[in-house]
Amino acid sequence: MLTTSVILFVASLTRFATAQNGTYAPAISWHTMPLCRGLKIEDAPIDVLQDHLWTGRLTSVDLLSCYMQRYYQTNQYINSVLEVNPDAYDIATSLDCERKAGKVRSKLHGLPFLVKDNIASADKLQTTAGSWALLGSVVPLDAYVVQKLREAGAILLGKATLSEWADMRSNNYSEGYSARGGQARSPFNFTVNPGGSSTGSAIAVANNVVPFALGTETDGSVINPSMRNAIVGIKPTVGLTSRAGVIPESEHQDTVGVFGKTVADAVYVLDAIYGVDGRDNYTTAQAGKTPNGGYAPYLSKAKALKGVRFGVPWESFWQYADQEQLDTLLTMLGVLNGAGVTIVNGTELQHPEIVSPDGWNWDYGTTRGYSNESEYSYITVDFYNNIATYLSELSNTNIRSLEDLVQYNIDNVGSEGGTPGIHPAFGSGQDGFLASLANKGARNETFYQALAFCQRTSREEGIDYALRNSGETVDALLLPPDVAQAVQIAAQAGYPIITIPASVHSDSGMPYGLAVLGTAFSEASLVKYASAMEDLFVSSDSAFQRSKTKPMWSNYLERNLPVPF
Repeated sequence: MLTTSVILFVASLTRFATAQNGTYAPAISWHTMPLCRGLKIEDAPIDVLQDHLWTGRLTSVDLLSCYMQRYYQTNQYINSVLEVNPDAYDIATSLDCERKAGKVRSKLHGLPFLVKDNIASADKLQTTAGSWALLGSVVPLDAYVVQKLREAGAILLGKATLSEWADMRSNNYSEGYSARGGQARSPFNFTVNPGGSSTGSAIAVANNVVPFALGTETDGSVINPSMRNAIVGIKPTVGLTSRAGVIPESEHQDTVGVFGKTVADAVYVLDAIYGVDGRDNYTTAQAGKTPNGGYAPYLSKAKALKGVRFGVPWESFWQYADQEQLDTLLTMLGVLNGAGVTIVNGTELQHPEIVSPDGWNWDYGTTRGYSNESEYSYITVDFYNNIATYLSELSNTNIRSLEDLVQYNIDNVGSEGGTPGIHPAFGSGQDGFLASLANKGARNETFYQALAFCQRTSREEGIDYALRNSGETVDALLLPPDVAQAVQIAAQAGYPIITIPASVHSDSGMPYGLAVLGTAFSEASLVKYASAMEDLFVSSDSAFQRSKTKPMWSNYLERNLPVPF
């Protein structure tokens, strides 16, 4: 007997194949999202989708079918989805029954979403970090953030592609590539770096495969793909969102972040997933530091910007942006100033010499001759220990340690590129794994000195120092997030960032953004500022908004590997 899930799945395929009866209209062009029962949901924010559901114009099954149609339409090109949840239609049907009975759990009720393939789900989906090594392994529980989204009534559509092992395994690699998932590509330009490591999550939201998605960040992996795909990304303070059930990289810097088309969309998701979790003791730090009623009440209009003081750390970060981006971002600052914002230039880190002048480099301490001042010195130790803990909780796998992973990549060198120069997507083989393996997880003097140095110079002598601004305090810092070193300092601090779309670069065809950064657990203020800036740029019909940065599908037939940074 066919299950409801199978029947609905086949029905969605039939609609996609025919699209002739007007119910699911064909796309105007081959990469435009088709109408959904006569309604345009392309780029529709969550509030609009909920209105369609509330009024009965659409059901959750309808909505899921339309997003599945979009998946089939685009995935062979952009490759944002690694695996589809076979239970998604059953879940949607159940949630429609709840709505019909008068129960609506949250603003996310009945909406589909993706999670990066390093976030566990205790269902029929795999959790592999894009590696064949973990195929078939069974996780004990949903990740806390997945559990919270299920409780909010959201529908897990599937797992998103990513950079394998969230970029931990190699230092010369193709961003957005994994052995299991292949190369994810941005709909803005198929031939260049699409942003990562949460690549598929960002691409899927940008290309209307789902309304929202989750990713993870250790150092740039939420902000970078958000910015490079013209969407909103929120990277929370380390400890605001639980990492329980997430394949780890570093307990000191890992955080689960969110992707949305608008600040409001991303905030609705953040409200659903944050909280104290007994399985992640870092989350206890948020006690007393989060707002009653969540972050959505802080969503603001442009008028909230009047009297705000934003700092611009020019020597620390802005000087490294290219001229075209600088011209655009400075124009945006002018718009902000016109709305009553005071722009304070020269709000610098106490030690700007810790910032690499040559781009992102998480071993920059060693480059300067001081391994005990390097982020990489403690990240590699954390990974060795943290991955062993995660693997110990799995069943149905022989992979129990980093040693096992390294050997697997050697034994399967053709697919996993375990040695240098074999696989084009893993040019350096697995040198990241080997660097971690070399220290055997030893928390020695170098480890503690490096951790203390990076946290001190990025926090009290870094971002907090810049915010204090020699007594002339600013409310937040504005950053050019395409300057990856800026995002790196925030990652070392564990501090929150929100990025919003700015424009598209004329050379690469890739978007870039404007980011707002604050101190630990300052998400409420950042939500206020980011949403107000978004409203200002949209309400004034400026060029600096998502609707003016549409994907052009440049070079969509090309399949280069690796993609250049």
